[in-house]
Parts: sequence; C-alpha cells; structure tokens
Amino acid sequence: MDYPKQYRYTKEHEWVDLDGSTAKIGITDFAQQQLGDIVFAELPAVGTVLRSGQAFATVESVKAVSEVFAPLEGTVAEVNAEVAQHPERLNSHPHDTWLITATVSHPSAVNQLMDAAAYQQFLAASSDSSAH
Repeated sequence: MDYPKQYRYTKEHEWVDLDGSTAKIGITDFAQQQLGDIVFAELPAVGTVLRSGQAFATVESVKAVSEVFAPLEGTVAEVNAEVAQHPERLNSHPHDTWLITATVSHPSAVNQLMDAAAYQQFLAASSDSSAH
C-alpha cells in the first residue's frame, strides 16, 4: 500500500491532510484492515473542540469498536455525512474518505507527525516486533 505522501500520520493510524489551517482527518488503510468490515461511524458535532491525543470519533466494525484520536488541536469545521450513511467507504477508500475537517489551532504541530515514509517504517517495525 502506498500511503499518500502529502499526508501526515499518527501512531494510532490516523491521517491528516493539512491545507493552511484546515485539516482533513481520516483513518489509514492499516487501521481499516485491522478493524475489518466497518459498519458504523459515530462522528462529532461541528464545533467540537479537538484535543491532540483525545478520542473524537468511534468506528465500529463487525469485530471491534475503535476510537479515533485527534492528531492535532482544533475545532471540528465539517463532518463527512457520507461516512455516517456509508461507513463501508472507509474500507474501500480509506485515504480518500475523510471523517472530519477541522480548523487547526497550531498548524506547525503537523510537523511532529510522521510523513508517509516514516509511517511505513513504523508499520514495518511494528509487524517485525509482533512476529517475535
């Protein structure tokens, strides 16, 4: 899987596509693979304050319920209504299907997240350590 190079990634498997102070946030292909068939997504209300590292949404699959964590501080500007109606899009198009857009408080904080190459190394290291 090629991870979009313009995105930044978290160790909790969220992606961020930052444009100025507006960020689209979603879950990675790895996250959706781990979850399996996604059947429900509970998204926050517009205006919800995001705190970095705190859960802002829940994604439910046939085998697990998983929280989605805010990669950056900010405020929810828009919620992807299509995900609420068709959560399975997260399985088929995880990097094109955003959960929310947010107005980010500190856009430079995105530099603390992993780029695509670092995220792929993180995944490789995680799979190596779990194999032992």
